Amino acid sequence: MALHIHPDILSLSPYVPGKPIDELQRELGLTRVIKLASNENPLGPSPKAVAALAGEFNTLHRYPDGGGYRLRQAIAERWKVSIDQIVLGNGSDEILGLLARAFLAPGDEAVMADHTFVIYKMEVTAAHGKAVMVPLVNWTHDLDAMVRAITPRTRLLIVCNPNNPTGTMVPAEAISRLMAEVPKDVIVVFDEAYFEYVRHPQFPDTIAYVKEGRQAIVLRTFSKIYGLAGLRIGYGVTTSEINDVLNRVRPPFNANSLAQRAALAALGDDEHVAKSRAVNAAGMEQVGQGLKGLGFHPIPSEANFIYFDVKRDGRQVFESLLREGIIVRHIQGTMLRVTIGQAEENTAFLHALGKVLL
Repeated sequence: MALHIHPDILSLSPYVPGKPIDELQRELGLTRVIKLASNENPLGPSPKAVAALAGEFNTLHRYPDGGGYRLRQAIAERWKVSIDQIVLGNGSDEILGLLARAFLAPGDEAVMADHTFVIYKMEVTAAHGKAVMVPLVNWTHDLDAMVRAITPRTRLLIVCNPNNPTGTMVPAEAISRLMAEVPKDVIVVFDEAYFEYVRHPQFPDTIAYVKEGRQAIVLRTFSKIYGLAGLRIGYGVTTSEINDVLNRVRPPFNANSLAQRAALAALGDDEHVAKSRAVNAAGMEQVGQGLKGLGFHPIPSEANFIYFDVKRDGRQVFESLLREGIIVRHIQGTMLRVTIGQAEENTAFLHALGKVLL
């Protein structure tokens, strides 16, 4: 019997993550593989998070705290908001799905950049909404054009800042203009997965808009600088009204007990965050200069990755790097994205890239 599948679902392609290390080792028989594809912290998780997990294994037969009280309380204290303004997700990706399910009726619109995190369009389409794609300008969100794209059917406007995959940042002044022009009934979604890596002094304080009572949500994650990607835990800071709606569609026990315990410990490990920022800053300089030495012009990034044009078939360069034991990300056409690793990993990447370009 034929399946009855909605055309919106059929229009989607499955998300393709960065290639796993063990998969490449199996395929090519390699013993040393360096993964610089998924914007993970090369230092690994916070030592405090690892230690916190040790006492959690004997309670794995119990369901986790469905409300995530201790973690939500700690996050609320960190950002000086109330606990009812914090929502947890199985990664911040899940919260994007909750937003789409909660606020989009069939045909409702979500405005976003055309070259940004692919999950936005996937979640909106899966909820039978319409993704309104606005081209980037100089690899950066064109906020004025995004405002012009708003219609009476617009329910969400999504800003990835810093943007993935370009690494570019929208400064505070531009966000202020955006918030002055967006209709009050449109929810502005700030996806700030790379917030902790930002070095630019003009990065916006978007949580301030939430505190003002604006219809906004700020998404953060423990997958990047906190090094907990394997546990899948993220959060949103929003108004209590929006949070109440999200909780109506949030699955029970969506944040597992190990993730909650590790995230709580990681949140308090400022030393690990500072060390990770320092390693990333040095690595950005190393890789950026190395790419320039190879004749490339990397796009200035405020994240933990660099986006650059290899000026030839990007897929071919990506596959050649795989044979050298280096996993990066081929985004489209001639564009590659490389995560910043530790110094020796960055050196290996630059050496391999120079080799495959000969």
